[in-house]
Amino acid sequence: MLTGFEKIVEERIRRAQQRGEFENLPGHGKPLPLDGDVRVPEELRLAYKILKNADCLPPELEVKKEIQQTEDLLVGMQDTAARYRVLKKLNFLIMKLNTLRSGAVLFDLPQKYMPDLVSRMSVKADSGKKTPSDPPVSIR
Repeated sequence: MLTGFEKIVEERIRRAQQRGEFENLPGHGKPLPLDGDVRVPEELRLAYKILKNADCLPPELEVKKEIQQTEDLLVGMQDTAARYRVLKKLNFLIMKLNTLRSGAVLFDLPQKYMPDLVSRMSVKADSGKKTPSDPPVSIR
C-alpha cells in the first residue's frame, strides 16, 4: 500500500514515461556509474579504496556479519549446553555492536522484521478485523 506522497511520485513518473521524457537520456542502455565515495571526504577516499580492495570491512559490519553467522548456527543446534554457549556469544556480539553503532538500533529493525510486519498487516487488512490470537504490533 502506497502512502499519499508515494502515489504522487509514482503518478508523476508514469506520466513522464508516457510523454517519453526518460528516452534518450545520457548513458541510456549503459550501466550506471555507482561512485560509492561521494559522501566520503576527499582526504579519506584513497584510504577507503585501499581498504575496500583488501576486502576489509568496517568493524560494525564485521560484527553484523558474525551475528548473522551465529544466528544461522543456532537454527540447527539441538544440544542445550552448546546452544547456551552460542546464545551467550550472540548476546556479547549484540552488545559489542551496540557500542560500535553510530545510529539508533531502531533503524536496523525494519530491515529484519519488515516482511513479517507487512504480511501480518496485509492479512488484517484483508480480513477487516483483528483476531484475538494476533499479538499487538507496535512500530516506534
